[in-house]
Amino acid sequence: MLLAVLEKRAGFRLSIKDVFLNIAGGLHVDDPAIDLAVIAAVLSSNADIPIPSRYAFAAEVGLSGEIRAVTRIEARIAEADKLGFEKIFVSKYNAKGLDTKRFKIEIVPVASVYELGAELFG
Repeated sequence: MLLAVLEKRAGFRLSIKDVFLNIAGGLHVDDPAIDLAVIAAVLSSNADIPIPSRYAFAAEVGLSGEIRAVTRIEARIAEADKLGFEKIFVSKYNAKGLDTKRFKIEIVPVASVYELGAELFG
């Protein structure tokens, strides 16, 4: 589903490519908050531009390419902050009313997969 969203909503031609995703350690992931990280990884690979290792992602991606809010966003941001990440990309809906001053990590709100690509790669 995520590849179809990138193709239809962000204009990336991925249907002609083989795409493989490996979750480290063979973890079983059922949290939709991983969607944004997967999208970022595919965009990074497609553009052949690495994402800095100190970037984190926490959001769900909808069928129209919108970036959706996820639960426990403050706990997710606090954990990324504690682990030493420099930036975390979240849904603009999660960022509303968020007390960003209590975190050292930069919080980057995004509304769509297109906006994510622009934020990551200019």
